[in-house]
Amino acid sequence: MDYRFTALLILMLTMLALFGGPTHSAESQTNISGSNTSIEGGYTGGATTYASGSSSNTTSTTSSTSNVRSAPPTASAPSYNSMTQDVCSTGASLGVQTFGIGITGGKHFIDKNCERLKLARILNDFGMRVAAVAILCQDERVFESMISAGTVCPIDGKIGKEAMALWSRYGHERPDYNVYMKRVKDREKADKKAEKEIKKQLEKEYKLKAKEEAKKIKIEKLNVR
Repeated sequence: MDYRFTALLILMLTMLALFGGPTHSAESQTNISGSNTSIEGGYTGGATTYASGSSSNTTSTTSSTSNVRSAPPTASAPSYNSMTQDVCSTGASLGVQTFGIGITGGKHFIDKNCERLKLARILNDFGMRVAAVAILCQDERVFESMISAGTVCPIDGKIGKEAMALWSRYGHERPDYNVYMKRVKDREKADKKAEKEIKKQLEKEYKLKAKEEAKKIKIEKLNVR
């Protein structure tokens, strides 16, 4: 995994957390209407009677407030197209969308193991078997398996025992150097532990033998008397 791409994604999520607060669409409406009626003369209509010089005032007020929350638009992550099937790469993309902001990104990654296999296959088809093996030996798992099988990977044009001598001399060039050094340290610890146990066993046997000899000498002295 490319650490730069991971860092970019973390930065994107941080920006969303800081600036991506929800947005609310608020709508407020107020309507006020009124009418004034002034009557100067006498007027009688049904059950309502207006005296001369009277007035009537009517006022109505209407207020409405609405809050609307809308879903955020969909974030579309970019697609990756390798064009042909003979490409050792894969694509990855990510999109994040909130009410305030949306971010998308993508990247392609190279599969080194796939490239190694294709190159080894082509070299072998050309009759370059040692070169094909050398490319495969760039993988630490192949290198370790070759060492374990007694068929050392080529180095500087050398194979077999000569190659083993060079690998022993320039161990830092091994693909499995870290694993190799850990194995060497573990073996040194195991050897020291085995030496202590052997030394302890020898001391125990020496003390037992000395004790038997002392007992034998004591019996001989008693027989002499």
